[in-house]
Amino acid sequence: MTERKCILSGDRADPDMLVRLALGPDGEVLPDIRAKAPGRGAWIGVTRADLETALAKGKLRGALARAFKTGELHIPDTLPDLIETGLRKALLDRLGLEAKASMVLTGSEKIEVACRKGIVNLLLHAADAAADGNRKLDQALRVGRQAEGTDLAGIVLPVDRSALSMAMGRDNVVHIAVTDSRAASRLRAALGRLESYLGCATGAPVHGERDSANALGA
Repeated sequence: MTERKCILSGDRADPDMLVRLALGPDGEVLPDIRAKAPGRGAWIGVTRADLETALAKGKLRGALARAFKTGELHIPDTLPDLIETGLRKALLDRLGLEAKASMVLTGSEKIEVACRKGIVNLLLHAADAAADGNRKLDQALRVGRQAEGTDLAGIVLPVDRSALSMAMGRDNVVHIAVTDSRAASRLRAALGRLESYLGCATGAPVHGERDSANALGA
């Protein structure tokens, strides 16, 4: 896939790691999280904090005016919030799709068994999960991976159990395990984009994702 250039940093990256901004017919600049809106788009790949600074100093307006080749545009003050909301929704939508496809496990007991068997590709914890519960499953993950004594652990999501439960259509979703490597990659991509925007990227394969060789079944 062709790389895109961030209009603020000048860095180039895969579009899946950037956020597209689209210009509406009324001149309003809005996030196009799925990059499906028609017409010219502009791409950004900076953190929320950097975006807020660029917005406050007028740098974003100048970059957008050049990208869209027009000065007739309206940038809502809530743009940083709109982007974060959109990225969170994209992650939750992806979790919902994987749940419907039976690609995820929920329930601490089931997850612990899968972790100890070494078949979990990705382990996720709700933002408001109890620390004791996280530690128990993280330890099971390390046992299954033969990684005891390391800091291998599940990812604490920037989403609470209420949002997870609603997105997945299940009751009280606190922990999530993914055994399918392709599903894990799809979720990691959606999560990575949100983490990057929030400035808290955890990276891979640490924090619950297996290394690429294992993920491919090597």
